[in-house]
Amino acid sequence: MHGGLPLSLAIGSARAELSSLAGRAAVAVTSRMVAAANLVEVAALVGDTARATMLAALMGGQSLTATELAFLARISRSTASGHLGKLVKARLVAVTRKRRFSYYRIASRLVASMLESIKAVAAIDVPPRFQPRSVRDDAMRFARTCYDHIAGQAGVAIADALAARGHIVLTGDGGEVTESGKRLLARFGADLAPKSGSRRMFCQPCLDWSERRYHLKGHVGAEILRCCLDLGWFKRERDSRALRLTPAGRAGLAETFGVDFSGGVRSTERRAALAG
Repeated sequence: MHGGLPLSLAIGSARAELSSLAGRAAVAVTSRMVAAANLVEVAALVGDTARATMLAALMGGQSLTATELAFLARISRSTASGHLGKLVKARLVAVTRKRRFSYYRIASRLVASMLESIKAVAAIDVPPRFQPRSVRDDAMRFARTCYDHIAGQAGVAIADALAARGHIVLTGDGGEVTESGKRLLARFGADLAPKSGSRRMFCQPCLDWSERRYHLKGHVGAEILRCCLDLGWFKRERDSRALRLTPAGRAGLAETFGVDFSGGVRSTERRAALAG
């Protein structure tokens, strides 16, 4: 007898328990192996130079054709189509077909967040190395689209101003719009009511790869970009994620958010205008 059970039953019970534990362990190991294999697949897809260039271009938030992406990546259209097919199959990129054209876009905000995080890590120079700055680099660092929101110096400045005036409260992994912030953004024209069934974060900090500080993403960040474009405060640069601040935008950002770009920014804008 063993604990009130016949010895044979106790041994059988122990064997069944061990078998169950072994089965669960095997499932856990298999799950980890599948996850690792998926990680390797995604890393390999993103790690190719041509595909990485096309993904970076799509991070502007606009849908682009294979021809446009081929031009930006400096590859043939047929090669670009092959790369895009792999990205679509892996659900990193989605495609919409209209008439005889196919338009490609980042498949989801989750993919966009992954790509921006990779960019932030890639911006860390270990060891530091000299990289000459260009006019295009300066324009991107000043203001650019990060999928559906504003990044760069302008995006960080807007987030800083909203936080300093108590309109938003940001932590490392979340954000909240205060009552004064809701009133300000409503006057600005932002629609703060998320669409029904939307799973998008309402207000969230996003680490800026060039500034190493936070700008705003989520529904609030997207609405600020939408309003800035609708008001003509920023203009999209051709074949780039860069945003050009207009005179109306300079005045509007100062009046609405208390962000003053009247000083050091002018020289950058002048160089970008001359290069364009």
